[in-house]
Amino acid sequence: MDSMHTLANNEVDLSDLPDAHQWPQKDVTRKVTNWFWDADLLLFFLALLSLLLMIVQQVPGWSLIIPIGIMAITYVIGSHFVKKIPHLHMEEFKEALRHREILVMVDVRKSRIQDVHTMVHKLHPEAVVGGVGWSLKALHS
Repeated sequence: MDSMHTLANNEVDLSDLPDAHQWPQKDVTRKVTNWFWDADLLLFFLALLSLLLMIVQQVPGWSLIIPIGIMAITYVIGSHFVKKIPHLHMEEFKEALRHREILVMVDVRKSRIQDVHTMVHKLHPEAVVGGVGWSLKALHS
């Protein structure tokens, strides 16, 4: 489901535009991103610590597969997260909002992103596309 939200500082009149729902305003996506990233790193280092302890205690080699496997999985997940998932957070727009600019957020499926870019530039050539990010709402689609 496509939807559009706008956000600006208190001095800008947005009465003719759709208001931002609470999630972008609170930047919940950033909090969830940080939580998952921290959990991934914590799990990696706990597996590393257990691997080191197992080596020091001279545990049989086959049992080392478990912490090595956990480390490999967390590495792959972290690498995928950093390289494949677009990161864009409200923090990046604070300066523009301070200068009375309007932030327009459009929630669309990945396949429609280019269509939205084209339409925005056609209707408002002065607009600057700030980027693409994921949202928690996308998980429900």
